[in-house]
Amino acid sequence: MEYKYALNKSDIDSIWNFKSKEEYVDKWFLMESPIPILAIWVAYILFVLKIGPETMKKRPAFQLRNVIILYNAVQVIVSILLFNLGMSILQDVGYMHVTCQHDDKTERKLSWAIYLYFLSKLSELLDTIFFVLRKKQNQVSFLHIYHHSIMLWSTWFTLKLEPSYYTTFLGTLNTFVHIIMYTYYGLSAFPPITKYLWWKKYITSLQLIQFVMIVIHMVANYITTDCPPSSILSSVILVNGIFFIYLFGDFYKKSYNKKTIQNDNQLNKSNETTDGVNKKHENGIISDNLTKRNSSTNCGKIVN
Repeated sequence: MEYKYALNKSDIDSIWNFKSKEEYVDKWFLMESPIPILAIWVAYILFVLKIGPETMKKRPAFQLRNVIILYNAVQVIVSILLFNLGMSILQDVGYMHVTCQHDDKTERKLSWAIYLYFLSKLSELLDTIFFVLRKKQNQVSFLHIYHHSIMLWSTWFTLKLEPSYYTTFLGTLNTFVHIIMYTYYGLSAFPPITKYLWWKKYITSLQLIQFVMIVIHMVANYITTDCPPSSILSSVILVNGIFFIYLFGDFYKKSYNKKTIQNDNQLNKSNETTDGVNKKHENGIISDNLTKRNSSTNCGKIVN
């Protein structure tokens, strides 16, 4: 079976008709039309940016400790299963996808893997909702919301219009990072062992390496393959890969650069002692400079 990735006129028409490239995909939950997933996404944005914060002003933060422990455990298990599925596909078709010939069984396996990956991205919207319910609004950053949104929508449209083997490497690598990341955040919910969790810094490093590898893999595959992906898919992967390298690099610098940390400490002391008055908090709100700094250094906490 010859598999062609480039979008043609019929594919463009299908964008407006919302017909999947593979007909059986339309029968799967949330895949027939973009309207349900659009409604979920709009509700998510409204809740985490407006409704949630306004509601939580009037009540104490939820602790959600047991819920978060369970949530992280489930995410680790799901990530392990998706990683194993992704590796099995890569073993079937190769890490560098250079041929157009694949059988129907392999194509269906790919579509199913992308669909499960999409559902995992949908479930990860809970990351932000938990932040809001725990009154950690400074962690609801642009990077956090953008990342969750772009991963949700790009996965949905990839499965709908261009279920491509090029995304297998991306998804498999991403689930590997998630195994480590959600393990860390699951363990951090247990106070007695938090002092032993010295490797948070290296999770950010791993995230950066991930995006660099995705960009390199995409460029190399595009050059060597007989079945190049569409310009739309290639552009989305490359632009977002480079964008996240910049954002996570900035986060790493602000979070772990010794000079930056020293400047933050000096800023803290200055705000606490100016005119002999503690100005760290004003009506329960951290001063503007500290808010901006804290927002930037928390934006990569759970975003990948």
